[in-house]
Amino acid sequence: MIEVRGLTRYYGEKRAIHNVSFEVRKGEVLGLLGPNAAGKTTAMKILTCYMPPTSGNAKVSGYDVWDQPMEIKKITGYLPENPPLYNDLNVLEYLDFVAKIKGIPADQRKPAIASAVEKAALGDVQKQVIGSLSKGFKQRVGLGQALLNDPHILVLDEPTVGLDPRQIIEIRELIKRLGGDHTIILSTHILPEVEMTCGRVVIINEGEVVAEDTPENLTKRLKGSERTIVEVVGDEKAALSTIKAFSEVIKVNQEKIAKNNHLRLTIETSSDIRNDLAHALVKKGLGLYELRTEAYSLEEIFLHLTTKEEVA
Repeated sequence: MIEVRGLTRYYGEKRAIHNVSFEVRKGEVLGLLGPNAAGKTTAMKILTCYMPPTSGNAKVSGYDVWDQPMEIKKITGYLPENPPLYNDLNVLEYLDFVAKIKGIPADQRKPAIASAVEKAALGDVQKQVIGSLSKGFKQRVGLGQALLNDPHILVLDEPTVGLDPRQIIEIRELIKRLGGDHTIILSTHILPEVEMTCGRVVIINEGEVVAEDTPENLTKRLKGSERTIVEVVGDEKAALSTIKAFSEVIKVNQEKIAKNNHLRLTIETSSDIRNDLAHALVKKGLGLYELRTEAYSLEEIFLHLTTKEEVA
């Protein structure tokens, strides 16, 4: 559906993205995840043909961003982070205005607008002036204009930014529903966004792709493939020395549980050592209250991949 190969874009001497490559399959909801100013918006503007790359190439449904930008615009809907709304128009007037700009024939505008209103859940506010709407409904209006041409592909730039928690949930549910009929790329720096709405994630940092996979598979790629939680009671030094004796142990963090004087340890390991560890701790006379593995969260992976570690 979408093939991105080596996209690079400079603004003057400043590099926005460099050698960005990924693919989006038909019917997929793909998340572009990265910190602010990572290059997500630049990549989206290139894919929707609002700007050309400096080098590299991308194809959208077989159309080339260099040679066939108008064909790509016909099959894509773009929601920028701050959609250009006109506060003095009501929702239907605005959508009719955008439909004319997009070149939708006069006899097709009314059904196109009706479909966009239904898909974006704007029925209750379609005759209200946009300036009177909440931020959440304004975002839906922006989504509605992106849907007017019944696009194969939706490109959504930070679709929940600035919304309150209830509005965020509503927009997420809307995106999930739209995912059944459209291929969707959404950008965000908000981690729960991709966990709850995306089947696959491309993480961008400082203009470069640093990871690409499903949220589930990314958790397996973090340094220290296993994290073990241990809670014991007994001699603290004996517990630590027993744990550190295992060659698979990479790192140990400890905390004292004040209410029962237990010791909780979080252990990063290169493989699962629970069985041998349990035997070793009990053999040392320590009381074992908890022993389990714990998956890394997407947030931890994100921070690991987008934070430069200082070199001693």
